[in-house]
Amino acid sequence: MRKLTRREWRQIIVTMVLTAAVLAFFFLPLPKYIEGPGEADNLKSFVSMPGHPDKYKGKYMITSVALSQARPATYLYAKLNSYYSIESVDAVTGGESNATYDKVQDFYMQSAINESIYTAYRAAHKSVTRHYLGIYVLSVDAKSPFAGSLKVGDTVTKVNGHHYNSMVGYQHYIQQQKVGQKATITYQHNGKTKQVTKKLMRLPTKKAGIGITLTDNVKVTAKPKVSINAGQIGGPSGGLMFSLQVYTQVTGKNLRHGQKIAGTGTVDGNGNVGEIGGIDKKIIAAKRAGATVFFAPYVKPTKLLLKYEEQHKTNYQLAKATAKKYAPNMKVVPVKTFSDAVHYLETHK
Repeated sequence: MRKLTRREWRQIIVTMVLTAAVLAFFFLPLPKYIEGPGEADNLKSFVSMPGHPDKYKGKYMITSVALSQARPATYLYAKLNSYYSIESVDAVTGGESNATYDKVQDFYMQSAINESIYTAYRAAHKSVTRHYLGIYVLSVDAKSPFAGSLKVGDTVTKVNGHHYNSMVGYQHYIQQQKVGQKATITYQHNGKTKQVTKKLMRLPTKKAGIGITLTDNVKVTAKPKVSINAGQIGGPSGGLMFSLQVYTQVTGKNLRHGQKIAGTGTVDGNGNVGEIGGIDKKIIAAKRAGATVFFAPYVKPTKLLLKYEEQHKTNYQLAKATAKKYAPNMKVVPVKTFSDAVHYLETHK
């Protein structure tokens, strides 16, 4: 068997190094995330309402942001494209594990679905009720005395035997207690009722608290029955567009008139539309899907906000600027409430 020459060995080593470099360029994971345009999905396939099909032409589209771990190749691509952004891991997950992050995003989506059904049915004057379950635990301070018991995804239903119908009620009661005073928390964990008694901690506000980040956990019951399956999409930003799809089906009204309508924004029980992140990327996703109208949240910035962020842009301003550059034929419509979106559709046929 012939021995390889020194030149041949060099060629093999160079080839191996180049191969490893190419593979690393495309596949080596970096401690960063890339955010870019996601999809603009037809909501007809998400909403099921037996006896109330969506039979009209056109479609409502829920827009999303694509999130992926950075590789050298995608990192470079993001650097060269203005509608992609590079984010730190903590900025995306809030320092939580991927599993915890996914759990919170799933809850946000379910909450958005509940509020969208409630908003749409109230606007349509159909039977709908909200049942307040308690406060959903979004995160737990590592210094909290309750950290060993309460977990992300739990729902607090009572504090010292008291149940309230909003997180504000719980916050007000707890803040009336003294720092260091013992409190008994009743909560739901994986469907089981549990209790834990610990001392209340001092919050940065100097008031007493549990040491958790929280939000309302609400269950909605509606007639006729409706179900929404968002698939792999998480987060709260689909509320407005879900509301429009549900409203169209429960009323039987033809609001789209054949148009492809995209949009984004949260919606609460009073029909108010809230701002979200990544709207510039969602404009690109909507353009790729052929949308001609895009509903963008508009929340007037406060004087205090403008004092600290002189260059602050509302969702609407950013969406309009992005559309002007990349989707000049798309009409960006500012909406403050669900009613604003319905009114626009009713008056622009």
